Amino acid sequence: MSSSVPRLVVAAPSSGSGKTTVATGLMAAFAARGLAVSPHKVGPDYIDPGYHALATGRTGRNLDAYLCGPELVGPLFLHGSRGCDLAVVEGVMGLYDGAAGEGELASTAHVAKLLRAPVVLVVDASSQSRSVAALVHGFVSWDPEVRVGGVILNKVASDRHEVMLREALEQTGVPVLGVLRRAPQMDTPSRHLGLVPVAERRAEAVEAVAAMAAQVSDGCDLDALVGLARSAGALPGAAWDAAEAVASSPTHQPTRSEEKPRVAVAGGPAFTFSYAEHTELLTAAGAEVVPFDPLRDEELPEGTRGLVIGGGFPEVYAAELSANEPLRKAVAHLAESGAPVSAECAGLLYLCRELDGLPMCGVLDAGARMTGRLTLGYRDAVALGDSVLAAAGTRMRGHEFHRTAVEPGAGAEPAWGLRTPQRRAEGFVQHGVHASYLHTHWAAEPGVARRFVERCRTS
Repeated sequence: MSSSVPRLVVAAPSSGSGKTTVATGLMAAFAARGLAVSPHKVGPDYIDPGYHALATGRTGRNLDAYLCGPELVGPLFLHGSRGCDLAVVEGVMGLYDGAAGEGELASTAHVAKLLRAPVVLVVDASSQSRSVAALVHGFVSWDPEVRVGGVILNKVASDRHEVMLREALEQTGVPVLGVLRRAPQMDTPSRHLGLVPVAERRAEAVEAVAAMAAQVSDGCDLDALVGLARSAGALPGAAWDAAEAVASSPTHQPTRSEEKPRVAVAGGPAFTFSYAEHTELLTAAGAEVVPFDPLRDEELPEGTRGLVIGGGFPEVYAAELSANEPLRKAVAHLAESGAPVSAECAGLLYLCRELDGLPMCGVLDAGARMTGRLTLGYRDAVALGDSVLAAAGTRMRGHEFHRTAVEPGAGAEPAWGLRTPQRRAEGFVQHGVHASYLHTHWAAEPGVARRFVERCRTS
């Protein structure tokens, strides 16, 4: 099997060049033309896909060759792009920047090669003229297997500046497919971990996406970009399928139970960090997935047998989360009953005794607080004991990204052993609770979803 869906990868020499503006603007501009656009993001970013979803009306999906392995990048892309006319993939960091110490692994260039997709290089031209040619030449020639099909110049100051840039780039043979002028109004609000999620500012986000689309439509040759996307060759292989992934899991054990346990999944503005494949896997494993908002709902969904709380910005909403005492008590009661609870990063903080002095759920005897230190990076992890998610010895890859610290108390075992220079233990396993800072992608280990749902049936 193979797919020839037209596709582009939007990359840049470095972070801050304008990838998100261009990628999101392209998605929205193509969608406005009536095309069904499939949005994707390289790496573990949770926020950009929210803007992509606004631009296209489709779920934003991540392509992470570190968390999922290179072999799943193509199948996950094909899964997300089913029935689409065109796909736009936003890169991460600089084109050739990947996992630290791992060469090209998980870089935008790596993903572009795995997808056999042409690259559009977004260059911040604000402080250069003729030097832009040397920059582009270097990126084009660094890896012959990466096909840079065009350049979009960003933050161009004037008509004269544009002329100088175009003249310089003529020597490279790389076509200029767009020129965007400096536009302060394009800036989107950000905080310590990046852009502010769509769920926190939907009205403003809609306006921002519309502005990106207008700027990109005015400054880019959309027909030429569609033509470049159509030059992508066929991508071999079959699309990823959640049901097949669960059924083929090495730890899969058929169950005689027809029960569909209800699994509550936290959402709303405080918990926006999640991968779409997680709920798809839970559903494929036999669960009834029901979303709820811990800021608004005072009870868990009726009949909840398991709870999944992903990442987000609980520190921003700590006061509101704390004020919702009925739900905090309901979460604590569910955990005390032994029901399966999976919590990542923000979810971990929510289960603590307190966050910056404000009462949280008290499931874990641990205090959490904001710090000035950013903990960031990919992690290799091994389960140190049995839990509702994994058997002891299960190896997974994850990603940490937080500015908080948790001071553990008693009553829990660590969830993971991380193969960092410090070889540290991380997270908590306590009865049916698995709580950790580590963001994982369950598509890499679909048995996690199956195991969790089975525990929901038997707890």
